[in-house]
Amino acid sequence: MRETPVSWRGSLMTARLRGQGTVARRAWRRSYVRVLVLADLLSAVVAAMVGFLVRFAPAGASPSRGSLGVALLLPVVWMLTILVARGYEERYLWVGAEEFRRVMTAAVVLLATVGTVSWAFRLEVARGLVVIAVPLAMVLTLSARYALRKRLHRRRGQGLYQQTMLVVGHAGAVAALADQLDRASYHGYTVVGCCLPAERRPAGPGDLHGVQVLGELDRVADVVVGYEIDAVAVLPCPELDGPALRRLGWQLEATSAELLLAPAVTEVVGSRIHIRPVCGLPLLHMERPELRGARRLTKGVFDRTAAAAALVILAPLLLGLTLAVATSRGPVLFRQERVGRDGRTFTMLKFRSMVDGAQGMADVLTAKHDGNSVLFKKKNDPRVTSVGRILRRYSLDELPQLINILRGDMSLVGPRPPLASEVARYGQDMRRRFLVKPGLTGLWQISGRSDLSWDDSVRLDVRYVENWSLALDFMILWKTVGAVWRGYGAY
Repeated sequence: MRETPVSWRGSLMTARLRGQGTVARRAWRRSYVRVLVLADLLSAVVAAMVGFLVRFAPAGASPSRGSLGVALLLPVVWMLTILVARGYEERYLWVGAEEFRRVMTAAVVLLATVGTVSWAFRLEVARGLVVIAVPLAMVLTLSARYALRKRLHRRRGQGLYQQTMLVVGHAGAVAALADQLDRASYHGYTVVGCCLPAERRPAGPGDLHGVQVLGELDRVADVVVGYEIDAVAVLPCPELDGPALRRLGWQLEATSAELLLAPAVTEVVGSRIHIRPVCGLPLLHMERPELRGARRLTKGVFDRTAAAAALVILAPLLLGLTLAVATSRGPVLFRQERVGRDGRTFTMLKFRSMVDGAQGMADVLTAKHDGNSVLFKKKNDPRVTSVGRILRRYSLDELPQLINILRGDMSLVGPRPPLASEVARYGQDMRRRFLVKPGLTGLWQISGRSDLSWDDSVRLDVRYVENWSLALDFMILWKTVGAVWRGYGAY
């Protein structure tokens, strides 16, 4: 939450961003794209060389003139294919998966084109070279782009490459968006102020968590010009109906500001929202969540297969952890009733990380703890054993839940498995999480774990359920490795 009268960067950062101007603040984008082009070119050159050597060096055969030409032209063709796939447009860079999807689309198109043309014209092209080089170029390009993006995100976390944002809407929605942008600093937006309806002005600055009110709704364009705003985020607001938004868009065309419109369902990702013409009107169509059918069956098969493989591979580690936990008095496994899919309870397994009888000591510690308003958490908990601290630091105490996954009680990825006492305090929104199985890891695991507030926990669990897909599961599994290694919020 905000404690200063301006955004999380502080007054000096905000003043510096205001004084730069939009053109100066966006100057880094050209350099980024140039580096991106160079990285893609080097990736294609390396891929062509590897493909050429793998295809011809072991056999000692002399390459045909056509194959040599393909190897030499591949980097240029690869760059042109990404260009046609719009992989260099700024709207798809910096954040989101669309940039990577376009690179993969370029690889598929290039493979299909080379195969079709060589077959149609009976060209003497070494197909083995292309089959090796193009997928390798894709992998190298994706890796380079991911590394560049992570570097950009780190620099943004240090306060560089920022854009100023003006938020338009009601006070509560403005404060929520500003807080969310503060948490996701890698997006590169610094909120410098807001515009509110005249009759909706808050009673005090605390209602906006420190965001400055720079004007009313009819002054948005003037504020953008006066502060040289880079982006205007308009939240759902009955005062800004269709005609008013259209006029605002016309006014902003004379500036360099981007206009961002937030749908009423902000927790739903873009893949579920499509614009469809209905009676000549462009209406947003929200697809149903992918929670049933073949995708759910695929998720269940993947969960159980991966859990079985992990238990086999990690057997020596699990044996070592069992012996380590057994050095203190008490059972090796800690069993606790949790609530799973459709509200059914199950027994969740963990390695015991506390002294025997720790549950009975919770009442003494409840009055002073470090969790949120619902979850009990305590840093430096005196009940945690020396071995247990290591287990919790790296989430090793969670590994027995692989057995729960084999039983079908849990998934590899899902919402946090709650206690029945927590469920009793749930609102209607939180019951949405029971549509899926709880997970060994999830958005909560990669977003701060015990450091999360209760509202953040609710938001992340509902977001996962609303936007579940296999791609999201793989992304969470990938990020879990880094989150566990850093150990943020693990206590």
